[in-house]
Amino acid sequence: MEHSNNILWIIIRRMRTPFLVIIITFSITILGLVLIPGVDNQGHTYYMSFFDAFYFVSFMASTIGFGEVPYEFTYAQRMWVLFSIYISVIGWFYAIGTLVALIQDQKLLTELKISKFSKKIKSLKEPFVIILGYNHTTKELIHRLSQDGKRIVVIDRDQEKIDELELENFIPEVYAIQGDITTPDILRLAGITKRNCKAIISLFDSDFKNTKIALISKLLNKNLNIIVKSTTKEQTEHLKNLGIKNIIDPFHLVSNRFSLALKAPNLWTIEMIIFEHNIYIHEYKPLPKGKYIICGYGRMGKALKEALDEANTESSFIDLKSAAHKATKKSTIFGDAEDYKTLIEAGVKEAKAIVAATKDDLINLTILLTARKINPDIYTIGRENTLDDITVFNSAKIDRVYILEEVISEHVHRLVSMPLSYLFLKELHKQDDEWGKELLARIRKKTNYQPEIFEIRVVKSQANALTDYLKSGNSMNLGLLARSLSNREKRAQIIFLIIKNRKEQITLIPDDNFEVKVSDRILIAATPEAKDDFISIVNNYNDFYYILTGKEYKFGIFKYLVKDEKKDEK
Repeated sequence: MEHSNNILWIIIRRMRTPFLVIIITFSITILGLVLIPGVDNQGHTYYMSFFDAFYFVSFMASTIGFGEVPYEFTYAQRMWVLFSIYISVIGWFYAIGTLVALIQDQKLLTELKISKFSKKIKSLKEPFVIILGYNHTTKELIHRLSQDGKRIVVIDRDQEKIDELELENFIPEVYAIQGDITTPDILRLAGITKRNCKAIISLFDSDFKNTKIALISKLLNKNLNIIVKSTTKEQTEHLKNLGIKNIIDPFHLVSNRFSLALKAPNLWTIEMIIFEHNIYIHEYKPLPKGKYIICGYGRMGKALKEALDEANTESSFIDLKSAAHKATKKSTIFGDAEDYKTLIEAGVKEAKAIVAATKDDLINLTILLTARKINPDIYTIGRENTLDDITVFNSAKIDRVYILEEVISEHVHRLVSMPLSYLFLKELHKQDDEWGKELLARIRKKTNYQPEIFEIRVVKSQANALTDYLKSGNSMNLGLLARSLSNREKRAQIIFLIIKNRKEQITLIPDDNFEVKVSDRILIAATPEAKDDFISIVNNYNDFYYILTGKEYKFGIFKYLVKDEKKDEK
């Protein structure tokens, strides 16, 4: 309502003078016609009425031209009409020019966009998330969330980025607005206070901005899932002290993944399965054992150093700063005689692996290619800062690439779309590799090397038939739900990874005797066929009845299904 009033006020303020000019012009011309005497068709003197004068001026000023009414004009009247034509045309030109300028007025256009955006947000009934800023990372995240059917609202300061987003034509539609993301008003406009707003995501490089947004969001909606980026341990601790639970530190995430790959390759493989990376879980080759060289001792280099120390792996550093390197050499090329000497002195000939972890993708690439020239057998690991250059890194055949933007987007995607998988990963990191080896063998056996990961909650909207059955006072175990629709005597290719109940209690790798309750959240790995079967079983009364009894469900309300099943048991 406020923005509608703003639009009306802008129109009134801009068009006030043109309206006055037209009113005054009309008044003068009408008054002149009323006062100047004319002659009727009988030769008698007459004076035009105000209505006749207004009627004539209306079609004269609009250039329609119906002729002289009600009688033919005298020369005095025609002289006045000539004068009236010119002043009314000038008045209309002025009004039309002002109207054209109004249509192009940026403030009015902004208010119209805001009003349109506000109506969309008010009509949005589905759960949605707010993403702040539109860049490579958030674009990748929007693609992932859109594939899950999530509704998204985006705010960015730059109108060009908003225009770029709208050209992407995401489905479902992404609502976007230009504005200052650190102000409560724009966050309220984006729907942060609505009950169906489930999360706000702030992934800026500025820790100060992320902290400010987190605090404002927490005050505006205490039930909101706030996901913010942090780039240092100190900042992460600060955010935790403020009560922020979901903190994305890309360097910590990469360090954890790197450490896991070094000391627990089976757990690492399971993590890659959870993130649905395109890997062959029966052909995984672990990272080499031996000395590692890390080029770049910034936040990424330090995080990788911690991972190597945790895995008891020998390492050495080349304290290379990309900005200083380019300034000194006036080039981004790392590969001349001096650089060869630096790599050789660091022990690249004897090293088993080299990590290029600077902020410059081109320097990282040339470091790895230079190292490979010196030592063709060396294992190459590169940091890629942006998704733009992925084809270049792939063409260079780098053995392993850590893309910060992708790491961030995939973790946030899991937090929003599949939070149970994020919880499972936390539990995964507490286990040893022997546990991981056993679980990986089960996943291989039960999913035939092609697992799909999905999450389901036992509620009407996601498991209709199962929820009704449990609410009727019946019990159900996982083993029965894991049967195949093609043959209920056969177990489907499915494995249950973790279950969390309404009391927040978790069960890791539950067995088939585990009894499912209403509101339980279940994380599942299954083949595509087994996934389709499971979703159909928990939702479709026909399939659910078949799994229970081995019979086809005919007709009737679900309560009769329960009675029939109990009779069969007797």
